[in-house]
Amino acid sequence: MIEALGLAVLHRFDPERAHGLSIKALAAGLVPLPGVVTSDRLRTTVAGLELPNPVGLAAGFDKNANVVGPLSRAGFGFVEVGAATPRPQPGNPQPRLFRLTEDRAAINRFGFNNEGAEAIAARLAARVRGAVPVGLNLGANKDSADRAQDFARVLAVCGPHVDFVTVNVSSPNTEKLRDLQGRAALSALLAGVMETRAALAQPIPVFLKIAPDLNADELAEIAEVALASGVAGIIATNTTLSRDGLISADKGQMGGLSGAPLFEKSTHVLAQLSLLTEGKLPLIGVGGVSSAEEAFVKILVGASAVQFYTAMVYQGISLAAKIARGLDALLEREGYASVADAVGKGRAQWL
Repeated sequence: MIEALGLAVLHRFDPERAHGLSIKALAAGLVPLPGVVTSDRLRTTVAGLELPNPVGLAAGFDKNANVVGPLSRAGFGFVEVGAATPRPQPGNPQPRLFRLTEDRAAINRFGFNNEGAEAIAARLAARVRGAVPVGLNLGANKDSADRAQDFARVLAVCGPHVDFVTVNVSSPNTEKLRDLQGRAALSALLAGVMETRAALAQPIPVFLKIAPDLNADELAEIAEVALASGVAGIIATNTTLSRDGLISADKGQMGGLSGAPLFEKSTHVLAQLSLLTEGKLPLIGVGGVSSAEEAFVKILVGASAVQFYTAMVYQGISLAAKIARGLDALLEREGYASVADAVGKGRAQWL
């Protein structure tokens, strides 16, 4: 009831202002947190990362790593912050975040607003490491002369202070960023990132986050490049440019759509990637997850873990623990001894 009241109050504010207030509430210790949620069924290993449960926070909520500690105690099995760019940048003009309440969705066109890699690295360095892995989403400056090199620059600065990183070439809000998903550009970009990773004192897993708006040939190219590059896994997917079936007043706003309408599109992409990679790369399923049942579908389709963010706008941060505990019950009900046992068992119906 307290959380429902808090959400009702936040929804009276502009969405970006409400987001800022939620970060301040977490930082001030005003939000009750359940701690680590885990069980023998939920514990799993993804790309060498030991997760207490497979339910993660997607990038974009804690852009500047201000509340890594509280988020690690919120029931998530892993947390991704950022995106970070080499230099600070303000992002796109406001307003740039829109609630689509009737669609249980959101549209954003933030444009990688963040305080820059140095400031974010300092906060990450100061955190107390625990059982919940923390990763960083890597981005590129809008006015960069070499965007591909920006990803490696952020990794060099922040890599020593995180457990994994994600190469984000799939945000629709930085002009021409998605062009880096092509075979030649992506191969060159990942080669630079992997070279920087190898130079770290303790190399960490590198994930690749892709768009949901790719055709079959483009997906096949990405799978081929990912398998050849040495990345640890693929995160599928980022936000979509599609507006199919929306009914909310702000459905025509420019930017990336996230939330419930993305579930089917992102899950179909996940199924295709699972087939293309043949179990050689772990996949993380993102897009429209708002319940344990939807998280379970992503796992059955081929995800070793899942992430969500937009659903918190409507259900609150307690949703992380609810999904993890509900997933534990679903695994038990369906006769799976572990998350890993269920991965890919229901892929066929989504292809």
